[in-house]
Amino acid sequence: MTKAGYVTIIGRPNAGKSTLMNFLLGGKISIITNKPQTTRKRVLGILSDDTHQVVFLDTPGIMNPNYLLQEKMMEHVNISVSDADILIYIVDINDEPHAEKLFELPAVEKSLKRNVFRIFLINKIDISSQDKVTALLNLIEAKKQFQLVLPISASEGYNLEEVRRYIFENIPEHPKFFPDDQISDANERFFVSEIIREKIFEIYRDEIPYSTEVVIEEFKERENSKDYISASILVERESQKPIIIGKKGESIKKLGLLARSGIEAFLGKSVFLELRVKIRPKWRSDEKELKRLGYSLGDE
Repeated sequence: MTKAGYVTIIGRPNAGKSTLMNFLLGGKISIITNKPQTTRKRVLGILSDDTHQVVFLDTPGIMNPNYLLQEKMMEHVNISVSDADILIYIVDINDEPHAEKLFELPAVEKSLKRNVFRIFLINKIDISSQDKVTALLNLIEAKKQFQLVLPISASEGYNLEEVRRYIFENIPEHPKFFPDDQISDANERFFVSEIIREKIFEIYRDEIPYSTEVVIEEFKERENSKDYISASILVERESQKPIIIGKKGESIKKLGLLARSGIEAFLGKSVFLELRVKIRPKWRSDEKELKRLGYSLGDE
């Protein structure tokens, strides 16, 4: 009999959800930057061995939505929580005041009623003090709502083997959901667009990364040449286009080089990457545009 189940990771923006999932998977699936709200959709990663299969769901950071895109992002959190056999709450130790607010979320309250196995992880202890860690540990353990409360460092891998061991022990007996060699339910186009978006977050400042989306227009595998990828970078305003391009095209050239390097590392082969910038006014608040971009849950 095999064991298989879904493990959903939730927390506020920049709590370390993507770093945690990538470490537990043993490879990079979710993009990571030092800016909050990098993850916009739930990202599924699959860890399999002979007798276990864990399906991890990385989710957008929990927030109070200010526009339609953020509302869609929170829908991805809610449905991921409802799918969970094990729920991981991860909190940045330096964001301690928000730790208790997780208990007030409707999705979290539902998970408590369903008696889902729950793990509470206090992250980034490598850049905190022992007193702060101990105080938060005592606070959470006193609630008696978690089967495991653990201080971790997702970036350093501290205590993550203990997390993995607990997950393997407590996922239910169930046939595997996916073939053993499958690492995600997303296709290569999705990961390519995410890598480009990751580099946008790394290069550009202020509102620019949050106003952009990446669409893969063409993805051609070629036998005697590099694979051809054409991607469009969507922005909301005319004034944002020259910022993406930069003086004499320097910024978009830098973006192309970094993105191509990341894509080639992920795909394991050479590619020719072509980037264009297109204006989609107020796309973050446009229901039809968001549906076209895959943010409506029925259209993933």
